[in-house]
Amino acid sequence: MTSGTTDTAASAAAPARVAVIGGGTMGAGIVQQFLAAGSAVTLVEATAEAAAAGRARVASGLAASAARGRLDGDPDTHLARLSTATDAAGIPAGTGLVVEAVPERPELKIAVLTAAEAAVGEEAVLASNTSSLSVAELAAALKHPRRFLGTHFFNPVPASKLVEIVTAPDTDPAVVASVRGWVAALGKTEIVVRDAPGFATSRLGVVLGLEAIRMVEEGVASPTDIDTAMELGYRHPMGPLRLTDLVGLDVRLAIAEYLASELGERFSPPELLRRMVAEGKLGKKSGQGFHTWNKGA
Repeated sequence: MTSGTTDTAASAAAPARVAVIGGGTMGAGIVQQFLAAGSAVTLVEATAEAAAAGRARVASGLAASAARGRLDGDPDTHLARLSTATDAAGIPAGTGLVVEAVPERPELKIAVLTAAEAAVGEEAVLASNTSSLSVAELAAALKHPRRFLGTHFFNPVPASKLVEIVTAPDTDPAVVASVRGWVAALGKTEIVVRDAPGFATSRLGVVLGLEAIRMVEEGVASPTDIDTAMELGYRHPMGPLRLTDLVGLDVRLAIAEYLASELGERFSPPELLRRMVAEGKLGKKSGQGFHTWNKGA
């Protein structure tokens, strides 16, 4: 589908009130972006402790953006618009957008989305931050699938310029138009794709990452040299193995297994990837992947 930010989208404002379910790395980044755009945001987590940890991630992200000169206003002023809740019933009335950002497990996402649908008004937009799961299958569990779509943000959310909007067969075009405007209000560019395994970005990104892993497995070149080849030779901002570390080897493995089941053996995960995940070498979050990281940095 043809896309690109339109004048109408660019003139739109972010929703006045947003809820984000899941306060991990991605969820916290999404919260930060909407706070920076002026929204009041409710972060929903399973426990008070998890909610507090998510709030701390958001606070740290806002402070880091301010230190880099990438945040308008004072971090504390933005953080004051953040509230937390421990279930969907705590989402305030009048919330216009609910973004689910929990792990890539269909049964978990469906449980979260159906609870959110029951808690908000019928005109609220529901979105999933899935990077590969079928948006149509998630929509099938909802009473009002017309107001549901995928909003695939990228890590790190504050620095990324792209949001992939994924439409299901029943998604209302008016909902797509609203979300395009909200994405523009975040200072990002959207692409709109129809629901298909891996969408556009994961399908292309994963196949490149898997081939890079096979090259390491076969001893073709070191991870650093493979990444440098793509960064300098093809002007990629980050090499495929460093990106795999950032995403998480466990996340990449799960996506590859799903794509292999849907699209065939060309997405079959290399044995090296399976072994590294089994050994706990998950990338940046564990401190070791194809590269060595300062854990938690």
